[in-house]
Amino acid sequence: MTTVYPASACAEKPTAADLQRSFLRHLQYTLVKDKYTATKADLYLALAYAVRDVLVDRWLDTQQSYYINDAKRVYYISMEFLMGRTLGNSLINLGIMEEWQTALKQMGIDVEELQEQEWDAGLGNGGLGRLAACFLDSMATMSLPAYGYGIRYEFGMFYQKIINGAQAEFPDNWLRYGNPWEFDRQEHLHQIKFNGRVESYRDERGETRYNWVDTTDVMALAYDFPVPGYGNETVNTMRLWSAKSTRDFELGSFNQGNYIGAVESKMRTENISKVLYPADHMAEGKELRLRQEYFLSSATVQDIFYRFAKKHENLAQLPEKVAIQLNDTHPTLAIPELMRILLDDKQLSWDDAWEIIFNTFAYTNHTILPEALEKWPVEMMERVLPRHLQIIYRINEIFIQQIIARFPGDNDRLRRMSIIGEDGERSVRMAHLAIVGSHSINGVSALHSEILKDDLFHDFYELWPERFNNKTNGITQRRWLKYCNRWLADLISSRIGTGWVTNLDELKQLVPLAEDAGFRQQWIEVKRANKQRLADYILEHEGVTVSPDSMFDCQTKRIHEYKRQLLNVLHVITRYNRIKAHPGGDFAPRTVIFGGKAAPSYYMAKLIIKLINSVAAVVNNDPATNKLLKVVFLGNYNVTLAEMIFPASDLSEQISTAGTEASGTGNMKYALNGALTIGTLDGANIEIMEEVGRDNIFIFGLTAEQVTGLKKAGYQPYDYYSRNPELKQAINMIGDGSFSDNDGNLFKPIVDTLLGLDHYLLLADYSSYIACQDEVDNLYQRPHEWARTSILNTAGMGKFSSDRTIAEYARDIWNIKPEKVSRHSRRDLH
Repeated sequence: MTTVYPASACAEKPTAADLQRSFLRHLQYTLVKDKYTATKADLYLALAYAVRDVLVDRWLDTQQSYYINDAKRVYYISMEFLMGRTLGNSLINLGIMEEWQTALKQMGIDVEELQEQEWDAGLGNGGLGRLAACFLDSMATMSLPAYGYGIRYEFGMFYQKIINGAQAEFPDNWLRYGNPWEFDRQEHLHQIKFNGRVESYRDERGETRYNWVDTTDVMALAYDFPVPGYGNETVNTMRLWSAKSTRDFELGSFNQGNYIGAVESKMRTENISKVLYPADHMAEGKELRLRQEYFLSSATVQDIFYRFAKKHENLAQLPEKVAIQLNDTHPTLAIPELMRILLDDKQLSWDDAWEIIFNTFAYTNHTILPEALEKWPVEMMERVLPRHLQIIYRINEIFIQQIIARFPGDNDRLRRMSIIGEDGERSVRMAHLAIVGSHSINGVSALHSEILKDDLFHDFYELWPERFNNKTNGITQRRWLKYCNRWLADLISSRIGTGWVTNLDELKQLVPLAEDAGFRQQWIEVKRANKQRLADYILEHEGVTVSPDSMFDCQTKRIHEYKRQLLNVLHVITRYNRIKAHPGGDFAPRTVIFGGKAAPSYYMAKLIIKLINSVAAVVNNDPATNKLLKVVFLGNYNVTLAEMIFPASDLSEQISTAGTEASGTGNMKYALNGALTIGTLDGANIEIMEEVGRDNIFIFGLTAEQVTGLKKAGYQPYDYYSRNPELKQAINMIGDGSFSDNDGNLFKPIVDTLLGLDHYLLLADYSSYIACQDEVDNLYQRPHEWARTSILNTAGMGKFSSDRTIAEYARDIWNIKPEKVSRHSRRDLH
């Protein structure tokens, strides 16, 4: 059960007249517009500023309460925060959505139309960033003293357009018209050092100390975003860093008369916070990525230290007041950065500093794929962060001695576990550094955590089993049901009340309602209304007419080979061939919906997008099939689009190769909104199956153990191809130009990959997948049975609230408790 401190009983609901006055005041005095000159964007801003006023009061009270109570705080550091739009979420969490709808309706203004004016914040890409956003919502709702720290990417990742079936990347100008939800904090400006050299000297006790000198400096400027809890007084902070050039850096060039040089240096400096994940297939991009990660780590650690020092002089107390959670390896440089401050600035001994480090940091791993574990070339680290490399060498030296003491003579183990990788180019293994420097290492699903212990980090688990634990991911039901699927949320609340909004386990009360024919019919009607809404969007934006009576079969996620969008395409082609071969056959009509971005330098992922759209062009324009099968790729998949897709989905494709997906959270969002899952026994799919029941989910394919066994035995994908006529036909069509205007070369790399290596075992799982899809068809043709199963899926989602996940982090790792927010004088600020 989530701990929620309710909003003050004396906080009366504002009247329509109050809200209208606030709205018009901002329209006139903040935006200097009237009813004759105001655009829709102006009306959105006026509403945003009026809602922000409510947030600000609670925000100041929250920060004052934390300060006065000297609360222990958790700092969640993440390279991504995929927040989506703020207005609607704030209205829901503040409990004033209906009041504003009524007030503005009286003025002839539709709140939903105004929400469409807001750009999604371009601060993330996939599940990592959205998980971080859900966690911030849960921490605020549970009144936990928490801060999110990230980077304010000026141009986000990129804006995806599909041109001639291929992905094209454009700047995501989400800040073009300003952002009413952010507050720049000029007083929170931190100096970030790069390059330079390290000098040694003897302190007064004769100990060797170090200075990092002759550096190139960048300034980190703070921008704060309010994060409101649901139904309480808490408003926490997400602080994002923006890179600014140092004043003296600019003046030096100006004084020499080199104006162009000054401008260029300023632009290079500020590139650090321009885009999320610069293309790192080139050395320049890789180095920029390293600079980004250190920029985030250093600014955050300095900020945490500044806040701690306002009330505390004894540095040994830091772990009692500060918990730092590393969201994957990207912020791991925070470990040597805090070590640098403790050693060089605060003059602590190594042992005292390391004790603080170890008890402060915790690390969440989000990937099983070895190639996705970050490694930085030693040469680059030495040039960009020379002092930090020294510290990492020393950490590794002490760590190696621990291994030798525990496992004497095991040189292979030393090589495997060393923070410095010696295979090929010498590199710093960031996951190893994170493990050594953290008191807690957690995976994000039961299977993932076992793989970490048994395989990926087995050596570390043998050394420190007590550090490893599991925290299965979760999602916030406020965003992913109450806000994005209001029709279904209202139907659920009409039968079981609203307690599920803060205690998702209450959805279990839906189980008996799955047997109620009247309730099932209402469920069907809500789903169809959501499908009609998505169908209207698809027609408007993609120019494709789809039927809301067809099954909406959805796979929306980052485009990557291990996520196996290609397996889905093979099913689409097989289905297309079956319909062509059996006119008048009993096929359940389907609309197969894809969405997701490929990394700009990921050739194969981009080719898969091209293939999806090429198959769609053939299938959608074939009169023999297009009443029964349509394929749609929705461009620029983001949170706002996801909020439309999840409520409309019938089938959720969670088909990664078993043992490759750490958890997944899209699987949870789809199931919460009543979609049935077709999936492998991978990530959190296993736990979803345990919660909803094996009969209410479509499971296919090899298990993680079988995948490992098949690869060890010598997997031969060509054997599967030659033995299965439908598979052979589908792959041949990709290769012979059937979907590429007879150009047999366009998709040759895909065919070669499938028949050669097939690293993610698509061909091995194909037959099982197709058979499972036949079971899906069979159930979909019985609407009330499908609805019954859909209700049971939603009913089984209680475990997958991020409130449960955060409660486990707070109890097991952070040791923090909820803080009741009290009202304080606005003038009594610290």
